[in-house]
Amino acid sequence: MNSNTRAYAAETDYDHSQALLRLHRHYQSMPPVAAMNVTVAAYDGRCLRLHAPLSTHVNDKGCAFGGSLASMMTLASWGLVALHIEEAELEADVFVADSQIRYVAPLFADLEVEAELAPDAAWPSFVATLRERGRARIGLVARALLPEGGVATEFTARYVAIAKSRTANRPSG
Repeated sequence: MNSNTRAYAAETDYDHSQALLRLHRHYQSMPPVAAMNVTVAAYDGRCLRLHAPLSTHVNDKGCAFGGSLASMMTLASWGLVALHIEEAELEADVFVADSQIRYVAPLFADLEVEAELAPDAAWPSFVATLRERGRARIGLVARALLPEGGVATEFTARYVAIAKSRTANRPSG
């Protein structure tokens, strides 16, 4: 375990409240996302859960619109990566590189979406690579949950983070 990995793993007592507030503000700063009425429902350091009312995302059949489910899972996964980058005290732009969605069952309730790390991925190695190379990628999985249990929609994706130049943020002169 290198020093970067140890430092990242030691941050178990990190207070997420301010980071979650910044994430919510970031979501609300994007007009399409603000119109979705997305809120951060929960975060435990491993899994990010977002919520949105069905009334904002209902389709002609009375269930959640597939595009809304895709957007919510994309946002939850993006937010999870952004939170881990902030926790590692790094600055980076995060992009979705590719994704795949499987619609399993219609959702006739509010949208509850959760995102977490893919089974074959690890945050410490992602953070170490981002520190060392200025660029890293990571796999995530997200699910839209049925209220009675089970999954309405499954999402797998790879996200890429590109470090922001520290000199670009410094005032000149």
